Amino acid sequence: MASLQEQLLKAGLADEKKAKSVRQEKRKQRKQQPKGAAQVNEAEERARKAREEKAEKDRQLNKQRQQEAEKKAIQAQIKQLIETNRVDRSNGETSYQFADGKKIKKIFVDESMVDQLSRGRLAIVCVNDAYDLVPEGVARKIMERDEAAVIVLHDRKSEDSGEDDPYAGYEIPDDLMW
Repeated sequence: MASLQEQLLKAGLADEKKAKSVRQEKRKQRKQQPKGAAQVNEAEERARKAREEKAEKDRQLNKQRQQEAEKKAIQAQIKQLIETNRVDRSNGETSYQFADGKKIKKIFVDESMVDQLSRGRLAIVCVNDAYDLVPEGVARKIMERDEAAVIVLHDRKSEDSGEDDPYAGYEIPDDLMW
C-alpha cells in the first residue's frame, strides 16, 4: 500500500517539490534530536511528579503539625484560665452529682456553691481528668475554645426568672435534697 504522500502526488493534490522539502525538514528534525531524548523526557517527567508529590505530602504534614500546635495552645489557655479563676471548694461537705458523658460523678462543695451551680453562676470544668469550679464568665470563655471542657453550666435565663416566678413567695425546706 502506498504512503499518503504518494497518494496525494498521484491525485495531483501535492507537487514533488513540496514533498521533497517536507522530507528534508523531517530528516533535519530527526538528526537534531538526540537518540535518548525521549527517555530523558520521561525521566524528567517522573522526577517532576515525584517532587510535586513530595511537596504535597510536606504541605499536609505541616498543616497537621500546625493543627496539633493550635490544639496544644488552646489547652494551655484553658488550663491557665482554670488555674487563675478556680473557686476553692476545700471546705465542701455537700455532695453535688453531675453527669460527665455516660458516668455520674460526685464532687464535694458547700451549700452556697450548690445554689450557685444550680443557678448557672458557677460551672464545672474538666481538664486532665480533674474537676474544678469556675465562675460563669470564665466558663463561657472556656466554651469558646473547647466546649467539651465545660461539663456543667446551667442556663441562667431559664433558672433565674426573678419576679415572674410563681413560687417566689414559697420557702424551700432546708432538709429537701434532690
